Amino acid sequence: MIGPLKRLWDGFRGSGDAAVTVPPMDGALRPNQLLETARLVAAVPSPDDLATDGRSLFVSSGPRILRLADGASTVTAEYGAEITALAASPGGRIAAAVASDHLVVTEPDGASTTIARLGDGPMRCITALTFAGEGALLIAQGSAQRAADGWKRDLMERRSDGAVWRLDLASRQAERLAGGLGWPLGLALDAAGGILVAESWKHRIVALASAEAPRPVLADLPGYPARLHRDPAGGFWLALFAPRNQLIEFVQREPAFLARMVAEIDEAYWAAPSLRPSATFLEPLQGGAQKHLGMLKPWAPTRSCGLVVRLDDALRPVASYHSRADGRRHGVFTCLPFGGKVHAAAKGGDAVVEIDPAVVPAAGRGAQP
Repeated sequence: MIGPLKRLWDGFRGSGDAAVTVPPMDGALRPNQLLETARLVAAVPSPDDLATDGRSLFVSSGPRILRLADGASTVTAEYGAEITALAASPGGRIAAAVASDHLVVTEPDGASTTIARLGDGPMRCITALTFAGEGALLIAQGSAQRAADGWKRDLMERRSDGAVWRLDLASRQAERLAGGLGWPLGLALDAAGGILVAESWKHRIVALASAEAPRPVLADLPGYPARLHRDPAGGFWLALFAPRNQLIEFVQREPAFLARMVAEIDEAYWAAPSLRPSATFLEPLQGGAQKHLGMLKPWAPTRSCGLVVRLDDALRPVASYHSRADGRRHGVFTCLPFGGKVHAAAKGGDAVVEIDPAVVPAAGRGAQP
């Protein structure tokens, strides 16, 4: 009863979920150019997800899985549709979710199993995977209705029909752990074995517990959180694939304008987040104060950016690595510790880059007023 009343009150006052305010990039999130200048590991078309079994580093790129080593990439598997999530177990199992609605689990000896059902429905819109031991897989389902490539429409309509599942790989029995989530895009286990979920459309990370509603543990992020990975050295690494801005939040709250935009304008030019920097005057936000002396300002209004955040054990941001409005390494969907470095896949920048976690960004380094 309190929830509906609060939504009515927020709608009247423009507060809570009805507010169009966006938290600033401040404190540990102050901008720098450390992601933009990070060492390039591999130039890969639209890298989406990273995974490691502790010995090798894998990246998904379109329908392919590539192994990255010594500056080279080798194709290890290829499917008939885009891979939307990837995970590897310490024992060498690799799980890949394929956009054509199935999951492939490959054993260390090369044998593979295809799973096409999740509970009572099809294996649809899988956005993140992580192994919970060798015999179980945690699965984030972004939406029960849409495909993974429909993320932009799902966001603008502020839908919340995502879910998290636990799949027993031996019996293929799936248990629904949580539902009603706003496009869950990241999964991780904490030190105690608890499940953490990055809920993109609600700009937060929540903890799941049996018979309880998801509990926010980090909220009101200034961007859309994506994949989340635990760091063996302590804490977590979180990728945010795009920044929030007030124009987009405002459009989401104007149903008449939103309906006309969706119906009449090409999706590439919507007032919505983007994975790549602006490249045409047809996109929104082109008219206002973007350039100075003919150069794009790093602090210009933008629909895309590159952002990797380091979190401590209590999930508090302690450092961040940016590619700003004038950069190219945008649309980071995942960042993963491996070999003493942290690798970040910039889907909008067609690059996998390497961050040295020993380098702690100085607050405000490279920031502009």
